[in-house]
Amino acid sequence: MAKYNDPGIVTESISLNSQDGISPVHREDNIILQKLGYKSQFKREFSLLETISFSMAIMAASCGVTTGYSYPLLSGGHFAMVWAWPIACAFVLCVAASMAELASSMPTSAGLYYFSAKMASKERSALASWITGWSNITGQVTLICSIDFSCTELITTAIAMSTDGAVVLGSGATFGILMAIHLTQAIFCSAGTRILARTTVVTMVLILTTSIGATISLLVCSGDQRASSVDAWTKFENNTGWSNNVWAFILAFTSPMWALTGYDSAAHIAEETAGAARAAPIAILVGVLGTEILGWLYYIGASYATNSVPDILQSKLALPLGQVFLNVMGKKGALTLWCSIIYLCGCSQAVDASRVIFAFSRDNALPGSRWWKRINRTTGSPVNAVWFAMVLSAICGTLVFSTAAFNSLASASVIGLYISYVTPIYCRVTWGKDKLQPGPFNLGWWSFPIGWIGISWVAFMVVMLLFPYTQTANVQTMNYSIVIVMAVFIFAGGSWIFSARHWFTGPVPNIDWQSDSSSYSEKHNTE
Repeated sequence: MAKYNDPGIVTESISLNSQDGISPVHREDNIILQKLGYKSQFKREFSLLETISFSMAIMAASCGVTTGYSYPLLSGGHFAMVWAWPIACAFVLCVAASMAELASSMPTSAGLYYFSAKMASKERSALASWITGWSNITGQVTLICSIDFSCTELITTAIAMSTDGAVVLGSGATFGILMAIHLTQAIFCSAGTRILARTTVVTMVLILTTSIGATISLLVCSGDQRASSVDAWTKFENNTGWSNNVWAFILAFTSPMWALTGYDSAAHIAEETAGAARAAPIAILVGVLGTEILGWLYYIGASYATNSVPDILQSKLALPLGQVFLNVMGKKGALTLWCSIIYLCGCSQAVDASRVIFAFSRDNALPGSRWWKRINRTTGSPVNAVWFAMVLSAICGTLVFSTAAFNSLASASVIGLYISYVTPIYCRVTWGKDKLQPGPFNLGWWSFPIGWIGISWVAFMVVMLLFPYTQTANVQTMNYSIVIVMAVFIFAGGSWIFSARHWFTGPVPNIDWQSDSSSYSEKHNTE
């Protein structure tokens, strides 16, 4: 594995005049990136709208609520559906605001682990970067798998509804569908940046239409199935098995925490974005806020359409909300809307994960980094990193044969991602108080209280997400997320102690910026 200051690396001075063929916005983007230590390797095809669309496509309110509906259904019924979402959203917005400030200051695909390295103290910089990078990759890969499994459940539920329950697919068929989704996504995500950028806008339109359409349909079509306003907003039913109702309600936060992941994607495509220092923070905040609003409206509609919580819990469909649609809209109407929800969010998450793998490999932090940091000459995208991410996700997909283990992937993805979200924020509010060079988006004095609120919330959520969902847990209902998370942290921690601490110094610049001469020296690996 190559190391910083490797004797096999030579430098070549390159003038910024070589960028004469690009627009002023792109020129400024490249200068900022060069000051951060990296040369520009991507075409900047993502506009502000497309960056916002990319962020929203991963969170996908329609998909997140549809698949996460079972959590509040169990944890408090109507009350949890309506109120767990906005409470969690308020705290998540604090995390997003703090992340947006960092992304505005340092718009690079390295993203979170780069932020940690620059905000931490000198002696802790490399370790903070290492922890953040591995946490983020863990979350990214498991999130691909959990999203695609949710897509698989949507398909199996649609099949069950269309056949009146006559066809219920087993684990083998479910795994086959999951692998087919992975394969098609890997092929699509290997395309050029321009194609991916344009597709995200279509995805966002689908998200808006399915979210709004589902909400209106649930409210208008429910008829006799509609719950009263009093029940829809206030009725509490604890079906978790936990005797403490407050704790049962807290478990409902799993739904918004899982849905509101992936907004760091705006930072990870910063090197493919025009005006990244401005576009990235806007995309993070607009994406999160838009998803929060759409998701809450969707949950309100679902609460009104849920006439009997016990009846829905007894449904044999893979996703309980499918039974709600079937009850209020009939088979034909439910399938029409259901199938439109299927085409959401997995591809965007795969792109996001591949950019994280590319950036971490560019800094020589992953086994086989020399392969994963390559840019395909034809597509101009990190094709190797795309396929590596999808293979890792497919390996996680083998857990589909154990329902309890696979369901733990959702918790594992949230834990991994949110640890990587708050580590640079913690470094910012402790060691990095005077280190941040403000970008266009700056919280000013508010960055410290907002940052601490976000850190405290995530610390609480990480503990909560490790608990089993029922008090009388057994082999089938146990939460195995701690096994997944600890396995990765033991590997990352062991590799740090026995190897990486001797050579990993954090982000490795591939250029030497010389501000006085408006030029930079580009490093080339001669191996």
